[in-house]
Amino acid sequence: MSDNTNDIKRSETNLHSGHRERLRAKIELTGIDNIPPHEVLEYLLFMCIPRRDTNPLAHELINRFGSLSAVLEADIHELEKVKGISHSTALFLNSIPAVTRYYFKDRWKERPVATDNVIIGQYLCDLFAGEKNEAFYVLSLDSSRALIKTDLVYRGTINETPIQPRAVVEKALKNNAAAVVLAHNHPGGNLAASPADVQMTQLLVEIFSSLLIQVVDHFIICGSKFSSMKNKGQMCEPIKYSVMEASDGDVNGDWNFD
Repeated sequence: MSDNTNDIKRSETNLHSGHRERLRAKIELTGIDNIPPHEVLEYLLFMCIPRRDTNPLAHELINRFGSLSAVLEADIHELEKVKGISHSTALFLNSIPAVTRYYFKDRWKERPVATDNVIIGQYLCDLFAGEKNEAFYVLSLDSSRALIKTDLVYRGTINETPIQPRAVVEKALKNNAAAVVLAHNHPGGNLAASPADVQMTQLLVEIFSSLLIQVVDHFIICGSKFSSMKNKGQMCEPIKYSVMEASDGDVNGDWNFD
C-alpha cells in the first residue's frame, strides 16, 4: 500500500473522528432533544460502528423507513438488509424502544396511586413507550388505590389485541386486588374507543363487580396522549346480559380490541 493511500485513510479517520467529537459536543451543549433525527440516529450508530462515517447511513435508514421511530421499531431482519448494518447493530437499534419502556417502568419507584387520572395516564404513557403492537395491561390496586402490580395480559398485532376476560380476572385475583385499572394502546394514533373496546370493558366491569372488585377506569394510550373511557361515560352503561347470564364462550373467549 502506498504512502499516499495511507495518508488518505488517516485523513478520513481524523475527519470522521473530528465530526463525532463535534456532534458529541453539540449534544452536550444543546441536549439531544434539540438536534435533528438523523443526527440522533448517527449518534446511536457511533456505539456500534467505531471507524466509519455514520452520517450517510443514518440518512439512508431514515429515508428507507420513514422516520427515526420507524427505524428503531423496524424488524431486525429488515434492518440487516441495509448495507452497513450488521446483526449486532440491528439488534442494538431494535432494543432501544424496549430499553426505553424498561427505563420508564424502573423510574416509577414510588407506586402511583389511582386517584389522579393525570398521574395514572402519565404512568401508562411511559409503560407503553415505543410499543409498536397493541398490548393490554391490568393494574391491580389495593384498597387505598395504590398500585400493587402491573401485568401484561396480552400483546397482539399492530391493530388488534385478542383478549380473554378470564386472563384479566385471574391476574387481579392473583394479586388480591381491591380494584383494577385497565389499559391498552392504539398504535395507529386514534384515541377513540371502538365498539369492541366499549363492549369488552362493560363486560369486564360486570364480571369484576360480581367479585367485589371495582374497575376504576380503562385508558387508551396513543404515544404521549391518553383517553379515559370512564370520563367519556363508556364504562357503566348496561350491557345486554349480566355475568350470571353470560355463557362460558362469552367470558372465556377471545375479544379483539381494534
